[in-house]
Order: sequence, then structure tokens, then C-alpha cells
Amino acid sequence: MTDQRPRKSYGCELGRRVRYDRTASEPPSIAAATALARFRDEDVTAASTRLYDYVDPEALDALFEDTNTGMPRAVEEVTFHVDDAAVTVYPEEVVVSAE
Repeated sequence: MTDQRPRKSYGCELGRRVRYDRTASEPPSIAAATALARFRDEDVTAASTRLYDYVDPEALDALFEDTNTGMPRAVEEVTFHVDDAAVTVYPEEVVVSAE
């Protein structure tokens, strides 16, 4: 007999999308983790996915920091994939959508 229990979809129904606006003082890695937790209807402190298994949080944050000369970087967006979700980080928001 096979197990017929439905699998948890983590909120990845067709077309599901979460947009999270981040403040200027919030690191992109924290915003990405928060957006991903909301996408999966989880508490960010008890989320089942560890962001650092998919992307280096320090490197992600550095991409959006000013350069050593104080000039803003020209990064418009960074996209990475976490299981069945695409996480796109913009300078002012994070968007998580089902793949």
C-alpha cells in the first residue's frame, strides 16, 4: 500500500507570488529569508529552509552595499532558486514566486 497523504506545497500553487518591501536598513539576506518564509506560510524564525544552503547571505548583502568609494552599485536584481521557488532581490524589495 502506498502513502496517499498530500504533500505540503509550501504555498507554491500556480501563480503564487509574494512581494516583500524592505527598508533601507534591512539587509537583503534578511529580507529574502522573510519573503521566502511568508511565501511558504512559515514563521521566519522557524522556517524549514536555511537560506545559506542556497546563497551566501554575506555575498548577497555585499552586492547591494555601496562601493568602497561610497558610490551605489549598479546591481538591479539578483535571482536564485530555492527548491520550487525563484527568489528575486531588488534594491527595495524581494519577490518570491513559484517556478
